[in-house]
Amino acid sequence: MKTVLVADDSVISRELIREILASEDCRIVEAENGAEALEKIAEARPDLVLLDIQMPVVHGFAVIRELRRDDRFLRIPVVALTASAMKGERERALAAGFDEYITKPIRAAALRAHIRRFLRPQGAGPDGP
Repeated sequence: MKTVLVADDSVISRELIREILASEDCRIVEAENGAEALEKIAEARPDLVLLDIQMPVVHGFAVIRELRRDDRFLRIPVVALTASAMKGERERALAAGFDEYITKPIRAAALRAHIRRFLRPQGAGPDGP
């Protein structure tokens, strides 16, 4: 079973993502801020991280910077979640090391598609192995 870490300071956002992921075969680990996200990533070694950019304690850009500096976490896909849809923000996130960028409000179908893409077994095509 794959593990997905959901890091978002909003309880409502985490609950929504949990509901969206309920149909997927994955274990969900949650973090309320960036510092907690870094700790839980080190502990759980998730297969995917859904990371809110604007979080307390340590913001998402600082988290991705730390992850991309550490060889243990280089291969973990990290998806930026944000309510900010300002011009250039997506490009900035991808340049910082995020693998994908999703704006809030989150569309369930889009999130599921990204999750499936990142959790698909290596070498598998879009429809499975």
